[in-house]
Amino acid sequence: MGLLSFSFFALWVLEIVAAQPKTEPREVDAINKIIDHWNLRSKLNLTDDPCNQNASWAATTANPRIACDCSDTVCHITHLKIYALDVYGEIPQELFLLTELMDLNLNQNVINGSIPRAIGQLSKMEYLAMGINNLTGPVPSELGNMTKLLSLSFGSNNLQGNLPPELGKLTALQQLYIDSSGVSGPIPHELSNLKSLQILWASDNRLTGKIPEFLGTFKGLKVLRLEGTNLEGPIPGSFRTLTKLEDLRISDLDASDNSLDFVENLTSLSILSLRNCQIGGKIPEKLSAFPNLKILDLSFNKLTGQIPASFKNFSSLEYLYLGSNNLNGDLPSDVISPKLIALDVSFNPFTGNVPPDRKDISINVVGTSINDVNLKNEEASMLHCLQGNTKCRIKDPSTSFSVNCGGTEQVSENGIKYDDDSNILGAASLYTSTNNQWAVSSSGIFISNPNGPRYKVETDTQITNTLDSELYKTARISPNSLRYYGLGLENGVYQIELHFAEIQMDDSTSWKGLGRRLFDVYIQGKKVLEDFNILSEAGGSKKALIKTFNANVTNSVMDIHLLWAGKGTCCIPFQSTYGPLVSAIHVSQVSEFKDLSGSKKNRTGKILGIAIGCGVGLLIACSILYVWWAKKEPGHMRIPVDSPRKD
Repeated sequence: MGLLSFSFFALWVLEIVAAQPKTEPREVDAINKIIDHWNLRSKLNLTDDPCNQNASWAATTANPRIACDCSDTVCHITHLKIYALDVYGEIPQELFLLTELMDLNLNQNVINGSIPRAIGQLSKMEYLAMGINNLTGPVPSELGNMTKLLSLSFGSNNLQGNLPPELGKLTALQQLYIDSSGVSGPIPHELSNLKSLQILWASDNRLTGKIPEFLGTFKGLKVLRLEGTNLEGPIPGSFRTLTKLEDLRISDLDASDNSLDFVENLTSLSILSLRNCQIGGKIPEKLSAFPNLKILDLSFNKLTGQIPASFKNFSSLEYLYLGSNNLNGDLPSDVISPKLIALDVSFNPFTGNVPPDRKDISINVVGTSINDVNLKNEEASMLHCLQGNTKCRIKDPSTSFSVNCGGTEQVSENGIKYDDDSNILGAASLYTSTNNQWAVSSSGIFISNPNGPRYKVETDTQITNTLDSELYKTARISPNSLRYYGLGLENGVYQIELHFAEIQMDDSTSWKGLGRRLFDVYIQGKKVLEDFNILSEAGGSKKALIKTFNANVTNSVMDIHLLWAGKGTCCIPFQSTYGPLVSAIHVSQVSEFKDLSGSKKNRTGKILGIAIGCGVGLLIACSILYVWWAKKEPGHMRIPVDSPRKD
């Protein structure tokens, strides 16, 4: 190449380089200030133009990531991802100078402060994710300016106040994740404009009022989660038109009764969970024709009648939960459909036998009159006492039992022997101890992580606030309902010690420390703890905590029930981290039982404070009031006053 030719080539190269657009200077300055504000310089050292398409931070898999649109004479930053990097501090104002942003992912950090009102300036945004952070304050109405949004997430935060009606302007929105965000109050009617919505997660919030009818107009809705709110029924009849629904989860509704009539056309469902929703009537025959239904949870309702005979033809069903209803008749011998993994029919007045071909299927029939060939006569007799139809007489009654929940036998510093409870439970399980002094049942499946925690957890970390660290290094967990039963107990007043330590959630400064576990505890059918948070009450994770209660036993059985009511975060530090957890249980008799009425009839399930609080002259009135209260508790069976309570 001659000198002249080389000169022309060099000039051509320079022209090409000069023609490549550079990033808008104001955006360059803003992104650098954002990086410094969140101490990200070690992870994202911008030594070049931030819109250099060959830079390491431009790759689709990069984190942090910056991507740009350079189709004009100037490049603009359109994508910014700062995901799960534990950045802390408030959202910097410089972020809102990136007015061409279309995709902002700040999920899984520890960003604090409020969501600035200036966020409304990012009017070209299509994907905005701020979930799993430590944001506080109100949800700004200015979010309504982002009318191009397709996905909005601010779940798992500590926000306050109502949802702004301006969110109804987001008519292009397809996904809305506001679960565990802290919002409260009624769902604004203006949200009825979100006709494009396909996914709505709104569980674990203090939402009030009735479930809006307008949700039934979202014809493209595929996923709807309304667990653990303060919403009231009835479930709108308009839901019958949501024929694209694949995942419907509602729980713990107050007030109005409901029926299952609305589900009969929802043939796209793969998950249907309607726990404690005041649902009465019969189970629809049509459910067995749903080709994709894998999980059906109708527990803690008021269903009557029998399991439909058509259920034997269920081609897809894997998990069936019908516990704590009023279903009756013989358990169909062919109820186990081809793919069934777990069946829970506990606390129903069923009779008959457990299907003989159960094989490896998990089945829970406690609190029924069903004969289980896997139980010895003595075990079956004591567990049948939970029905409330039989006065149990025990040959050699005991006065105490102790369990190392999820762990092997341990002897505490004060000499108490805690029995081995290391047996692996399933998605609907009942296990009785080798000494027949206690039993444990578990019901539920970790839907998003079915192969994850096997209903017990453990840690190698030393547990503080106790001399019995080993006792707290294991724990039983459950995604729904966990019950321990003391069997063959002498009648009397008992002290119940429940031992807890949060060993699954962190209390670190990382985003992994933002999880909240909430559950309720019932003893003999009486709620003694509501929205119980181990980590909060113990003052941190890996710290021991003991809660002590007194209760009566008058029919040989102690019932300790730990129940998830849909509250708390679901996915911190990993998927399916929620539900009740208990480390150990110690129950011992403190005095003989005295029937204050002088009647020979047993009145079981009453917490000592209730029994003492009712004077002789008011005993009948108090008993009637208690029965009325008991029927309102989730999962209560309709049982006579002189029978054991079941929550």
